Amino acid sequence: MINKLIFFFLLFSITEASAKIKERIIQNLEATNNLTFNFEQNINGKTENGHCAISYPQKIFCKYNLKNGKILVSNGESIVIKTNSSYYLYPLKRTPLDLILNKNFLINKIKSLDERILNEKFVNFKFFERDFEVNIFFDYRNLNLIGWQTKDIYQNLSITFLASVKRNQKLNNNLFILPQQN
Repeated sequence: MINKLIFFFLLFSITEASAKIKERIIQNLEATNNLTFNFEQNINGKTENGHCAISYPQKIFCKYNLKNGKILVSNGESIVIKTNSSYYLYPLKRTPLDLILNKNFLINKIKSLDERILNEKFVNFKFFERDFEVNIFFDYRNLNLIGWQTKDIYQNLSITFLASVKRNQKLNNNLFILPQQN
């Protein structure tokens, strides 16, 4: 009988601790207006890196460390990927970034999901929405967003790692104006 009581106490403690970390991640997201970070992105084996700023809701600016001058910009409705020689414009809703950049969507989704704690370093939430599979990762210690992994309708795998994450920095809103085509 005592063994059963100890088991239930431990199970309750683990469940309560797990619920607390999820609640703390939600509180951290609610208090986050923007993020700046360095990133490394791997899309189907091709690695690129650079620096980004996210401003909620649904705005992002990324400057890649590439000779071709690549940038990615979302104004909350459309997304542009521009290089010195190319220009692509997409509706944001057709990309997994639509979900990742939507803080309120993420908060509501996290509330309904079970988290996975990985080596007490990362907290992961996985969901399927529309035609996208999304894994989102938070730092176990400071609860900041530290990356995501997406699979699109064509089964393209994209993994993005964030480093040197800073919250609620002063950002220039002009960053999120879509660049014009050359």
